[in-house]
Amino acid sequence: MAGLVNNLLILFLVFQNNCLGFRSPLSVFKRYKDTTRSLSSECLGSDRPVISLGLSDFALDIRMPGVTPKQSDTYLCMSVPLPVDDEAYVVDFKPHASMDTVHHMLLFGCNEPSSTENYWDCDEGTCKDKSNILYAWARNAPPTRLPKGVGFRVGGETGGKFFVLQVHYGDISAFRDKHKDCSGVTLHLTHQKQPLIAGMYLMMSVNTVIPPGEKVVDADIACHYKRFPMHLFAYRVHTHRLGKVVSGYRVRNGQWTLIGRQSPQLPQAFYPVEHPVDVSYDDILAARCVFSGEGRTTETHIGGTANDEMCNFYIMYYMEAKHAVSYMTCTQNANPEMFRNIPQEANIPIPVKPDMLKMTHGHHEETKDTDKSSLQLSKGEEGEILDQDFHIEEAVEWPGLDLKLGQVSGLALDLENNLVVFHRGDHVWDENSFDSKFVYQQRGLGPIEQNTILVLNPSTAKLLHSTGKSLFYLPHGLSIDKNGNYWVTDVALHQVFKLGADAKEPLLTLGVALQPGSDKNHFCQPTDVAVDPISGSVYVSDGYCNSRIIQFSPNGLYIMQWGEETSSGRPGQFHIPHSLALIPDFSQLCVADRENGRIQCFRLGTGEFIREIKHKSFGRELFAVSYVPGGLLFAVNGMPYPGEAEPVQGFVMNFSTGEIIDTFIPLRKSFEMPHDVVASEDKTVFVGDVHARTVWKFASTEKMEHRSVKKAGIEVQEIKESETVVEARLKNNPEPTDPLKKQEKQHLVRQASTGVSFVLITTLLIIPVVVLLAILVFIRWRKTTVYGADGEHKLDSNSSRVLGRLRGKGGGGLNLGNFFASHKGYSRKGFDRLSTEGSDQEKDEDDGTDSEEEYSAPPPPPAPSSS
Repeated sequence: MAGLVNNLLILFLVFQNNCLGFRSPLSVFKRYKDTTRSLSSECLGSDRPVISLGLSDFALDIRMPGVTPKQSDTYLCMSVPLPVDDEAYVVDFKPHASMDTVHHMLLFGCNEPSSTENYWDCDEGTCKDKSNILYAWARNAPPTRLPKGVGFRVGGETGGKFFVLQVHYGDISAFRDKHKDCSGVTLHLTHQKQPLIAGMYLMMSVNTVIPPGEKVVDADIACHYKRFPMHLFAYRVHTHRLGKVVSGYRVRNGQWTLIGRQSPQLPQAFYPVEHPVDVSYDDILAARCVFSGEGRTTETHIGGTANDEMCNFYIMYYMEAKHAVSYMTCTQNANPEMFRNIPQEANIPIPVKPDMLKMTHGHHEETKDTDKSSLQLSKGEEGEILDQDFHIEEAVEWPGLDLKLGQVSGLALDLENNLVVFHRGDHVWDENSFDSKFVYQQRGLGPIEQNTILVLNPSTAKLLHSTGKSLFYLPHGLSIDKNGNYWVTDVALHQVFKLGADAKEPLLTLGVALQPGSDKNHFCQPTDVAVDPISGSVYVSDGYCNSRIIQFSPNGLYIMQWGEETSSGRPGQFHIPHSLALIPDFSQLCVADRENGRIQCFRLGTGEFIREIKHKSFGRELFAVSYVPGGLLFAVNGMPYPGEAEPVQGFVMNFSTGEIIDTFIPLRKSFEMPHDVVASEDKTVFVGDVHARTVWKFASTEKMEHRSVKKAGIEVQEIKESETVVEARLKNNPEPTDPLKKQEKQHLVRQASTGVSFVLITTLLIIPVVVLLAILVFIRWRKTTVYGADGEHKLDSNSSRVLGRLRGKGGGGLNLGNFFASHKGYSRKGFDRLSTEGSDQEKDEDDGTDSEEEYSAPPPPPAPSSS
């Protein structure tokens, strides 16, 4: 009995310290208005917490009201009432947080929060009554969407009336600038009755102790299930730094069935159960966390701070509505003996790339020498990071430059990774295209009679499919949604279109044909469109005249907008929002703010400004931006203004830091006006050039390729150097001034020193041979002089044997002639190309029809090139 009381006390303390109380959130709209909270100006969009998504659906934005935590490992809570009295269902969770500032978030549902303040310290508790966990987030996990027909029930007679958000702020060094945090989650709710009700089952160890230095420590949890059947569809794991792998199982009649297994060092999302598992009465649910105490000098216990540990396995399930239970827990190990039969996979750590290991959990940690070992990478891991270094250069064998295209305005990759090109055929955008009110003046030309949408093989540039004939006047932006539909903009029609793959007739049209405007139903030269793969929301950059971003529902209903025109560079304002990149991994939308020469990123669903990315090397114009899952951002800039030196080029950036990793330009011809960029996960990049009327292809290449070659029983280390890498570096960076360029210069110096070292070693090997030959010649001369002809014959016999051995060693080892010849040819070829680069350019400065001047908005002097 004492043991049971002790366990319950520990469980209570853990729940209080970590705010692990969860439930279903709800309330009345009148009550909601009574509890309106004042928000920081930094929380753009958070003052519109309820957004209608149609007749039966709405979104509820739950955000921290601009808080600044004062110390690390702070837990802050805030509550939001459900804005309706009747029953509703949560069907989608979209987080708005970054692990740079937030360690984790939990969303609870209950009937009465612990406080009525705008926000409070979670040590006061989360809810006065029983609370249910609805959602959990950590480590930049992506959004969670429930299966069709499944929802968390809230409101009505049985559901909770309030949502309580708990945010754990780990290391608060990110708040040194005193900025205010507005992290939170957006819920998609519906009044449509869901036949299946979702719930959360939490398995948690409360008494695990990890001895210092212990290599492997297991924390096991197991409970008998004694309720109506439930169906498991998602899982999430959670530990702190010492966790290596967490696995969960259903055990039935001695058979172990995997629910899910994951490294807690990866983004702590709700991952789908690969093969959905049903759980029936008297089954056993079991979980194991594997820890390592290496690097610690004291015992580590379960708790809520950075120096503590946790072992949690969350399970999302659904049940029939009449039997539904919203929240269950398991905190004991009912049968320790059974874990002797746990599958071996549960004991094998899941490898995590070093770049993930380098990212801390966000906890505040005191500096301790004893913990340094857990932060250091082994030499092997450092090597993996170096191996990830790459350079983008033109794929010169790609025949895409020979395509017969009009002005190339948009690019995208379809679901099969084919390249899709949006071009203007025989139409051009010039000074005669629009009047001063942005009305298109060349309607008499009719729509473009050529197919404007071309699907190409990305390897051969072979035309696979074409469509879009007689639909458009001046194409501009192109994107493809998760269902393969094309979304395009036309700046002459002032419209946005959703098209099926055949593109014969639009599936959806936004805007009024040939009528510019700035209200909810009109656009003015819209530039690009992006579709959220999770929610289906549509974002339009509108564009040359309006300088705003507009959000629509999947069916085209206006939801919200943000932005206004500025050339001063204020956050959230634009001077031609020209290109959009949707970053679903982080629930962000990034905008190429063209005439301000920068990228601005915003929260999806709210338009909250997050940050800008701006570099001097962008110049004054940044035309397009594209994102690749995994954290890479690609962009292209515009031609420099007179008197400015920044070249027109492409950029590869680390999305998290904004740092430029690499730059790239063509090797054949030159960029003239790169207008759009798209990249695939294998770092293949395509750039559409509106002036050159072509599409460039670039691919990643290793800067050095190391390989071992065995020949004549001797292993020789070869270094294969790429000619084009040196050529591109010299052309792009003649004077490396910034740190990135200095690194590139050092890289070239290392390459050169490698060659010099090789020559030096070879020379040192030759000197003894030359000396030996000199001695032999001297001996031969002496013997000839002293012994005459007989001596000469003896010497010839001996010397031929010596020289024969030397020739054999030379033939089986280093071929010096080939070495010097190859290096001579390498250098000569590279610099010959560089010296004739100017003659390959075909830009016609006097051809007005080949340039796309921006006449739609008054440009700052000197006039920018256009779009």
